[in-house]
Amino acid sequence: MAKWIKNEFEKVLTYDNLMKAHNLSKKGKGYRKEIILFELKKEEYIMWLYEQLKEGIYKHGSYTTFYVTEPKKRKIEKSKCIDRIVHRFYVDNFMKPYFEKQFINTSYACIKNRGMHKACLDVQKTMKHCKNIWKNYYILKMDIRKFFDNIDKDILLKILERKIKDKKVLWLTKEIIYSIKRKKGMEIGNYTSQMFANIYLNEIDQYAKHVLKCKYYFRYLDDTVILLQTKQEAIKVLEKIKIFLKQKLELELNEKTQIFKSNQGVNFCGYKINEYRLKIRDRRKKKNKEKD
Repeated sequence: MAKWIKNEFEKVLTYDNLMKAHNLSKKGKGYRKEIILFELKKEEYIMWLYEQLKEGIYKHGSYTTFYVTEPKKRKIEKSKCIDRIVHRFYVDNFMKPYFEKQFINTSYACIKNRGMHKACLDVQKTMKHCKNIWKNYYILKMDIRKFFDNIDKDILLKILERKIKDKKVLWLTKEIIYSIKRKKGMEIGNYTSQMFANIYLNEIDQYAKHVLKCKYYFRYLDDTVILLQTKQEAIKVLEKIKIFLKQKLELELNEKTQIFKSNQGVNFCGYKINEYRLKIRDRRKKKNKEKD
């Protein structure tokens, strides 16, 4: 596959690909009134959307806003059915094929065959390894302050522009990113948002792995764990990452960011992890019981 996205929009923009995107975007939502009404005339709607995209006159619609309280209070901005089809089409045909392959293999969120459980198992396996080679070591745990609210859309666009050389893909990218006209804040309800989040934080992944040479580095969205031999090394890495985040991505770490001795274990992806045990955190247990 080519390094850059060039001359791809016309190739992948087909009625069939848009229908496929619709079928994927409606999974688990077929009972909703909006979806039921769309299904009644889906062929007409998909053809209309195809023409809008082909002519470059598609405009992203407005959002419905509501709040969720689990795992914490968040504002959800939900797009319309027709726009969710565009999001799915965009991610599956442009973002995943061209951007996912550049992600490090210890980035876990929203990537096929990875996820939370694998992240925890990989951290534990590496903790065992570090205990064997170092005996005692340190854990740098980092969390970004209000991550989705603070993603800078202009910075995100510049990152995407390094790879997107197709004018029509770039037009659609801008239409999605600036569907709400504000400088900062990614719409959490969009299918595109977690992919954009991974692309945004891939900048710090690459810096940590290839410039700072952090061999034992793990990230799930804005939750990051780094295993280091000494406390001095952990402090040095933390300070450099703080500077990079602020200067390059306009982000800051929050008060949950700490350096631990290895015997304290680490909280990551809802588990308390040490070399010999993965334990579901009490808060996660409570939430699971409430769901039951």
